[in-house]
Amino acid sequence: MTKLPVTHQYLRKVHLFTSLTEIQLNLLMRTMHYINLDETNILFLHGDLAERFFIVQQGHIKLTRTSVEGVEKVIEVIPPGESFAEAIMFMNKPSYPVTAQAIGETTVLAFENQVFLGILQDSFDTCLQVMSDMSMRLHRWLNEIDELALQNANYRFINYLLSQVPIGSQGSCQIQFDVPKQVIASRLSIKPETLSRILRQMTKAKILTVTGKCIDILDIDKLRTYQ
Repeated sequence: MTKLPVTHQYLRKVHLFTSLTEIQLNLLMRTMHYINLDETNILFLHGDLAERFFIVQQGHIKLTRTSVEGVEKVIEVIPPGESFAEAIMFMNKPSYPVTAQAIGETTVLAFENQVFLGILQDSFDTCLQVMSDMSMRLHRWLNEIDELALQNANYRFINYLLSQVPIGSQGSCQIQFDVPKQVIASRLSIKPETLSRILRQMTKAKILTVTGKCIDILDIDKLRTYQ
C-alpha cells in the first residue's frame, strides 16, 4: 500500500488535534509511526499493554471481543480518518479492552500516549475536545445498546443502510460495502444467514439490488418505512 504523507492540515481534520498549536503538531509528527497491515493482521490483542493510540489512514480496522465459546463479536469498525484507543491512556494500568484487526490492506498512524498526555497538560482546549468526543461516543454506544436490546434485525439493518445514504440523496442512491458482509452482520448482532435473508426479502420487495459489494437503494423513502 502506498505510503501517504501526513501534514498539519490532515491532522487538524482529526477531532483530537483540532486545537493543537503548530509546535504541538510538530511534536506529534516527530513521534508518529506508520504501521502497515495486511488483511487479517493483528494490530493489538485484548489485554495487551496500551502504550499507543491510533488513526486509520487507509483501509479499516475492526475492534472485536471473543466470547468464552470462541465466538467473535465486532464491537466497532474504524474507517479512514477516525481515531481509536485514545481513551485508554487515562487508565491507571492501561490495557486494550478489545482486539484490533485489519480488514484488507490497512495503514494506521500510531501516537505515543505519554507524548499526547504531555500535550494535554499544556492545552486546556484540547482536554475539552477529548472529553467532548468521549461523551459523544458514550452517547452513541448507549443508543446502540438500546437498538440491540429493543429492536429486531430488520430495524438494525435498515438503520445501518440509512446511515450510509449520502446526505441530500433523494429517490435512489448507491452504497458501497467497504467491509465484508459478515463483519457488518457481527457489528449489528445479526447472524450472516439472517442478513442474507433480509437482503433477499428487500430485493424481492424492490427496495434495493445487490451486486457484489454494491447496494443500489431503489427507493429511499420506501426503505425508511420497510418492516
